Amino acid sequence: MIAIGIIGSIFSDSLGELNKVILTETSKGVEFAISLAGVMALWMGIMNIAKDSGLIEKIGQKLNPIMKKLFPSVPKGHKAMSYIVMNIALNMLGAGNGATAFGLKAMNELQTLNNKKDTATDDMIMFLVINISSVQIIPFTMLKVRMDMGAKNPSEIIVTTLFATIVSTTIGIISCKLFQRRYK
Repeated sequence: MIAIGIIGSIFSDSLGELNKVILTETSKGVEFAISLAGVMALWMGIMNIAKDSGLIEKIGQKLNPIMKKLFPSVPKGHKAMSYIVMNIALNMLGAGNGATAFGLKAMNELQTLNNKKDTATDDMIMFLVINISSVQIIPFTMLKVRMDMGAKNPSEIIVTTLFATIVSTTIGIISCKLFQRRYK
């Protein structure tokens, strides 16, 4: 896309305008990334405190019946489950950027349970689907974007976002379970 833009600006004799746009928009991108880094650091810190205090373990125990149905191959008390819970919790709070680190740790732990190292397990696929669709209770990133863009009511998207992400996650889980049964 960048190459097409550069070539297009050369042919339309607007290379100077392209340079001006690149310089102004990249600085906006850096400002946005720095402001998101603060939110990400906050949530990752809170989740690490929750993990170290044992809160994640307690939440995991409460969610154990659901998590066991979603991830049947993960043994009770395995590290993968706590990382999965932390990832899902951060995604639900709209801190998807902060959830990434826990998602990577969860996948590494799930890989330790994998007998075929070159093939994803059903639990790995299920985690990926839940992670990608992720129910959003509070979509912080989108609220931040809407605030930065001057929306009159940035939070008006919360209900529709919650509904859409519940539907997408439900469909994703059902699809995974159906494909898991079909190809076993």
